[in-house]
Amino acid sequence: MENVLFVASECAPFIKTGGLADVVGSLPQALKQNDGLEVRVILPLYDEISEEWKNRMEYLTSFDVELGWRTQETSIYTLKYNQILYYFVSNDYYFTRKGIYGYYDDGERFVYFSHAVVEGLKHIDFKPDILHAHDWQAGVSVMLANILKPIDEMKTVFTIHNIKYQGIMPLDTFEDFFNLDREHMGGMEWNRMLNCLKAALFHADKITTVSPTYAEEIKYPFYSEGLEPILYQRKADIVGILNGIDTKDYNPLTDPYIAVNYRSARSKKIENRLALGEKLLFDMDLGKPLYIIVSRLVEQKGLHLVQHILDEFLQKEVQFIILGTGEQEFEAYFSDIASRYPDKVAALLTFDEGLARQLYASADFFVMPSKFEPCGLSQLIALQYKTVPIVRETGGLKDTVTSYNELTGEGNGFTFTNYNAHDLLHVLNYSLRIYHEPIHWQQLIKNVNKGQFSWKDSAAQYRDLYEQLVPTPIYG
Repeated sequence: MENVLFVASECAPFIKTGGLADVVGSLPQALKQNDGLEVRVILPLYDEISEEWKNRMEYLTSFDVELGWRTQETSIYTLKYNQILYYFVSNDYYFTRKGIYGYYDDGERFVYFSHAVVEGLKHIDFKPDILHAHDWQAGVSVMLANILKPIDEMKTVFTIHNIKYQGIMPLDTFEDFFNLDREHMGGMEWNRMLNCLKAALFHADKITTVSPTYAEEIKYPFYSEGLEPILYQRKADIVGILNGIDTKDYNPLTDPYIAVNYRSARSKKIENRLALGEKLLFDMDLGKPLYIIVSRLVEQKGLHLVQHILDEFLQKEVQFIILGTGEQEFEAYFSDIASRYPDKVAALLTFDEGLARQLYASADFFVMPSKFEPCGLSQLIALQYKTVPIVRETGGLKDTVTSYNELTGEGNGFTFTNYNAHDLLHVLNYSLRIYHEPIHWQQLIKNVNKGQFSWKDSAAQYRDLYEQLVPTPIYG
């Protein structure tokens, strides 16, 4: 049996701010289906984790972690959930705070976490053959594992979920945070700063991204956020593996959040829409298709494009609901347009998991015109709830949504290529036309209903990657 340890800053269902938590929560579940693979997960024990979970944890061990001139007391707790063992790194100074990100010392906090993971390998009863770290918050664990070698022959995999976030700190903090020879600074230095993501890219045995298209995109300046030289240098070791979703959790047939469960029937989606309208005190017009945006309200999600054309599109017979929080510019914009079109637009400036699912279960179209999108889980959830996605062809959106073709009857959504507002407007208008043409609409929905986005195929690709690093057969 081969052992894999996932290292990450968040993991559903314990603590979640975005898609990273969904991946770290569901991928081990898919990997455990292979009898020759033992996967465990380690993450920080945040104050934000609910007491319900904390009460189920068991104390395992304590030890000191040297962080430059500091000595930080560290404890490890464990919890078994769905047959996966989770380790939680406890430290009152770094993790008993409100929220999990956004502090001035985030770099120090997650450098400490990486130190604790690598030091912890000496104290836990698990010897990984592969340490698989996720995003910059876990990037330094790859570097330390490569330099300190806490376990002989242990290999490392690093997954980039979003290259925009890199964990950058002043160069002079190297001696402040690391008890390492200065010769190792070069592997972490980038543009005269310390860069946690770059450290992982430099040291990892294999690098993965969360979609094949994103793996290619990040080799070019527009998408690489300044890291294209090292990504190009490591190109032979970069593999794009598309994320899946937990199809047991995101299942409209059993979802407890939605008013009416269904497999694929459009009539049931209409019942959900009426229930949602009653809840929101929003008059749902069943003669108009419902378009939704469920998103963080940030520039990455293509919302500047939406700003430019939404007024014009709302002259059509449509309704639009936006759910999310984010930058003040976009929150103000959606509040304003909802006040100007009260019968057509609702702006829900919050985030609520149950409400998001109710929107997916009610809508005809899901709009996601991202500027860049490493994978995107929202379009996969939309497809799972039989809602037609409208996306820009970038990253994982390009890998999962194909534009409907009237001539061949193929395609599961609508796409556009250029980051251009009028291209978005054109595809929105096209989607509206197809909606009102029963032959094409029925064919499109038939295509959507065929979609399969479970973790099964992706997990097999990860197992193949692990087997390349650890040649001993890992198939049970």
